[in-house]
Amino acid sequence: MIKTSLDPVHFSVALGGDGGRGGNLHEILVRRLGHMIVSGVFGAGEVLPPADELCQRFDVTRSVLREGLKVLSGKGMIEARQKTGTRVRPRADWNHLDPDLLLWRFASPKIDDVVALFELRRAIEPEAAALCARRATAEQIATLREIMQRMEEAASDNAAFALPDLQFHLAILRFTGNDLIGSLSGMIEVALLISFRLSDEITGDQRHAIPLHRALLDAISTRDEPRARAATLTLLDGAESDVRRVIARNGGIVGFRA
Repeated sequence: MIKTSLDPVHFSVALGGDGGRGGNLHEILVRRLGHMIVSGVFGAGEVLPPADELCQRFDVTRSVLREGLKVLSGKGMIEARQKTGTRVRPRADWNHLDPDLLLWRFASPKIDDVVALFELRRAIEPEAAALCARRATAEQIATLREIMQRMEEAASDNAAFALPDLQFHLAILRFTGNDLIGSLSGMIEVALLISFRLSDEITGDQRHAIPLHRALLDAISTRDEPRARAATLTLLDGAESDVRRVIARNGGIVGFRA
């Protein structure tokens, strides 16, 4: 079984839900304040309100606020300076591959965000598929076939389809035999879920995606590296086309809760 790295709250949020508004006070604070920074409520170079004001605004204690600010500082988003307070750092300093930042950024994605997301996926996934075709063991290919069967069984239900679809793509990354690529799975996991969430709004179900995934699996099974690359690019082209249509239909932006 291919395990996903996201907890249930993040998994729900990535698919466009509210995560049940789950998490403890510290996690909720980080999510809310982080999203406010990413969305520009607090812009680059701006000093955050004083601690007392933030505690009142988010209904948390100073200790919860302090721990939350440490998390955001670790993501490169803010820095504390003596006398001047806590300031939002330039966006270029942020860790944009952090799964949380990806979630916050794509809470209300614009077309430029979608372009960036699919550029990221194209930079990684086609070569990962080729390496998987070269190196995957017979047991690993059997695992991909099992996941493919679950995808086929769930193709008429977007919600049920999401997990095996995610596991299929993560398995390819992990079956490359390259630990560095495998370590990207957490970041790619969020990118995949965001892609699924956006494309779901226009496709209705995923039966159309089954032949595309089957072509990729066949290429991997037959050790055909060029065909594995090409099949992955075909999948990505179709997914991006779906997302672009959703955004065009909604006037250039797609909103869902973060």
